[in-house]
Amino acid sequence: MQIQVLMFEQDDPAKCTAAKLVKFGIAKRIKHLSGKDMILNPFAKEFVLRSDRDLTKSITAIDCSWELAQQMFLKKFVGLSRKLPPLLAGNPVNYSKIGKLTTAEAIAGALYIMDYNDLANSVIGKFKWGHTFFDLNQYLLKDYSDAKTLDDVIKISQEYGLEQ
Repeated sequence: MQIQVLMFEQDDPAKCTAAKLVKFGIAKRIKHLSGKDMILNPFAKEFVLRSDRDLTKSITAIDCSWELAQQMFLKKFVGLSRKLPPLLAGNPVNYSKIGKLTTAEAIAGALYIMDYNDLANSVIGKFKWGHTFFDLNQYLLKDYSDAKTLDDVIKISQEYGLEQ
């Protein structure tokens, strides 16, 4: 699975998880999307499911400021648009907030759900707080990776009390 980032450079470059993934060669920085990319979009209608691994060869994260995210995602991005189910942030800035993930957390979460666990660990392992993301979400991620439908994902998030 190829990991790509479309970066808008709206945050502090020293804290940008996408830039760190590019620096270590884990992700490729791109300037344009192809129609075959899975786009991680927090405003998409459909959740990432394990079965999505058969529909795409790449995951693309849009790296932008949370404060500008809604405005940024009004743009029409070409590709398979998917959102992550509710997960808890493990990063120090948004620790345990539902859905306030860094780009690296979003990529790792999507990879884990699609059963690319080793790759997910290599992504999140580049951050000293990375293990916290998996510690907080280990049971959720396992359950989400077993989900077959949108209704399954909603039921799981409700069982954990994480409705968004």
